[in-house]
Amino acid sequence: MPCTGKVDILHLLEAFRSGADGVMVVGCLEGECHNLRGNLKARARVERAKRILDETRVGGARLEMGNVAASQAQAFVEQVRAMAERVEALGPSPVRPARARTGETRSTSRGDR
Repeated sequence: MPCTGKVDILHLLEAFRSGADGVMVVGCLEGECHNLRGNLKARARVERAKRILDETRVGGARLEMGNVAASQAQAFVEQVRAMAERVEALGPSPVRPARARTGETRSTSRGDR
């Protein structure tokens, strides 16, 4: 998305419903949003989604909001690495489809398309 301010709570929750083990939203530095308050709106939505994930026992720790400037490649890499390590430690999402948890893949035939 061109601005994290466009991220909706439904986008975040849908990612988990679709099988994501973790989601990270990365926006520009706070106070430096081209859309004035887009990243602040995104942070509020992420925090609300984290509460929903905690309430539904998926776990808010599976969702994170990061902020980096375009020139901060190393900071971006570090944030993504930390999030990946956290999600790996948490294991598969409890709402991940059973097929995805076991690594099973579904073969498709012409009739399935």
